[in-house]
Amino acid sequence: MTWLAPDRAADPGGSRGRWIYPALAYGLLGVSTGVAFHLGQLDSAAVALVALAALWVPWLYWLYPRSASHRILVVVHYAGLLAVGGALVSTSIAFTLFISIGYPLAGALFPVRGIMSAVAATAIVTVAAQSRPGSVRQIDLLTALLGIAVPLLFVGWQVGAESDRRRKTNERLKAALAENAGLHAQLVTQAREAGVLDERQRLAREIHDTIAQDLVALITQLRAADDARHDPERWRGHMDNVAALAARSLTEARRSVRALHPEPLEDARLPDALAEMAAGWGEQAGVRPGFEVTGSPRRLAAGVEVVLFRVVQEALSNIAKHARARRVGVTLSYLDDVVLLDIRDDGAGFEPGGENKGYGLDTMRQRVRGVAGTLSIESTIDQGTAVAVSVPAIPAEEAT
Repeated sequence: MTWLAPDRAADPGGSRGRWIYPALAYGLLGVSTGVAFHLGQLDSAAVALVALAALWVPWLYWLYPRSASHRILVVVHYAGLLAVGGALVSTSIAFTLFISIGYPLAGALFPVRGIMSAVAATAIVTVAAQSRPGSVRQIDLLTALLGIAVPLLFVGWQVGAESDRRRKTNERLKAALAENAGLHAQLVTQAREAGVLDERQRLAREIHDTIAQDLVALITQLRAADDARHDPERWRGHMDNVAALAARSLTEARRSVRALHPEPLEDARLPDALAEMAAGWGEQAGVRPGFEVTGSPRRLAAGVEVVLFRVVQEALSNIAKHARARRVGVTLSYLDDVVLLDIRDDGAGFEPGGENKGYGLDTMRQRVRGVAGTLSIESTIDQGTAVAVSVPAIPAEEAT
């Protein structure tokens, strides 16, 4: 339990209270003494008690800002102040003014639970000191005062307990809010870093699947054009291909930066875009690929169609660069819940633990996993390669 109220605990130096309360006590003591002298009630006993009170008050200057760490001294000092004040009141009613210092001191020195006890004690001492010992009036007053003070003390104790519980709850809430703020800042930082990483990976995949592939094809066409420099017609055909590839690369670079879908998917359905891509690839690679669509084609979510398009693009590029295949087949199958994609070739193949660690295949896997799909690759040396993809058939309307 915190001994000081929160506002006093926040000001441990007691810059104002440490001198206001002693000054107030001395002021009340001086006024009370003057009134008692005027009433002719200031005898030698009262003078001695006034001197004792004057010596007792200065301790407030030291106790007030340190009451949280000197609880017993606070209680002893407060009780002594009430005792001296009660004795003074018994000599003259004028000192009732002085003993009233106990009310503001109760709020300054004690916690919530102790304030009501201190106030009740001050009231009891004040009333008791004003009557002659053993008189009927004193007994009646004390009985009435106790009848009020005891319930008041109980209520005050309960209020203080509830105040402490609320204070502790507020402290825990503030700590939780501070912790949540820290976690929120950490999550924001992590999200920002993750977003930057995702964007880097997206651009890397787009550059690999578009610009890098077109640059490889462009270099191939330039080499072919160099070999055909003595045949103007063939040379012109290769240079036309170079110009087309360069223009397409520029377009794809702009679309990648703007995070747009591949251009063939903007105006055509996925099967048509794949058929057109396969035909164009076949003209450049010198191999006519087979393309087949089974099931009922339907519009899929844009993200799913982009993944299937890029996987076919990457697989055909790998076949052109490494497989030396004579036959290539692409099959797109629409089922009820999934869409299957198969790309096969009869080329050179590769060892599962070797070439499949390349960036292109890793990119395909990342793309397929990004739409909750699966990708498997089977390859045998000199017997070809088969790429099988399965993705959920998410309709375009549902994705929207």
